[in-house]
Amino acid sequence: MAEEASSPDQLANSVRALKFNESSTQENAAGSGDCSGVEITCFSDLVNDVAVHFQIIRLPNQIYAWIGCNSAKFGHVYAAATTWPNNTVSVTSILGGVSDNTGSGIARRIVLKTGLNVILACNIPKNSPLLEADVEKKLVEKLIGLGYTRPKYL
Repeated sequence: MAEEASSPDQLANSVRALKFNESSTQENAAGSGDCSGVEITCFSDLVNDVAVHFQIIRLPNQIYAWIGCNSAKFGHVYAAATTWPNNTVSVTSILGGVSDNTGSGIARRIVLKTGLNVILACNIPKNSPLLEADVEKKLVEKLIGLGYTRPKYL
């Protein structure tokens, strides 16, 4: 009986140990300047009458973003980064076969707006350019709200 009584206590202690420290996450999201942590943001929105889901993971020098349309499928995965010597952006398809303009274009423009390396998983229909533009707009709005974009110089 003593062993049975201790197992719920052990489980409770384990759960307490796994709980996420909300105060430090809120400080990071508020822009405390601590770039060593990982910030995760998830949200969904209705874009052109289509349910679109987003996940943004901010790592120290890069952003991972997932965009899902109508489902939680992973889609194509792209890597984009600035390259030397002209500071142009290079994009490559990591998963999903042949690169298409939908995800690679979004990844390229996110790198230009943030100055960070980007890994983008994108599950948007290829035949919907308006949906693509509006989804990218929502993602950029969120990145601006989170403070991930570089400032514009006048």
